[in-house]
Amino acid sequence: MTETNTISTSRFGEITFDPEKTITMTTPIPGFPESRQFILRPHDKESPFVWLQSIDDPELAFIMISPAQIIPSYQPELPTAVLEELEIEDSQQLELMLILTIPDGHIENMTANLLGPVALNPGKRIGKQVVLDPNIYDSRWQVLIEEED
Repeated sequence: MTETNTISTSRFGEITFDPEKTITMTTPIPGFPESRQFILRPHDKESPFVWLQSIDDPELAFIMISPAQIIPSYQPELPTAVLEELEIEDSQQLELMLILTIPDGHIENMTANLLGPVALNPGKRIGKQVVLDPNIYDSRWQVLIEEED
């Protein structure tokens, strides 16, 4: 029988999770030094969104999406030191996710952080938010763009 842990979150109420599936950040996400242990939680079955829920701070959760869902051309080259830190030996081991911001619940103003993707090695259960070149990548890339008539 698999052992489970439970946390009480502000967003989802009580969550039961398998501690074997915990993702450890090799360095804390900037601005959140106390949170290093996270779980991935699907938004719902049909949604492309996933939540990165902190175990260390149950009040903290980030909504994320795979770049392939919104900007397939986004394929930044990560520094070798980051790949080594995440124990990535083959690009197939790497999964990138983008943190989304939805200002005041206005989904039409949703932005994706292309400057700071979350790089994951799902097999090793480790991750890191990587800060890329601000001259190339935008931290507030508009996801939904109105089409002009």
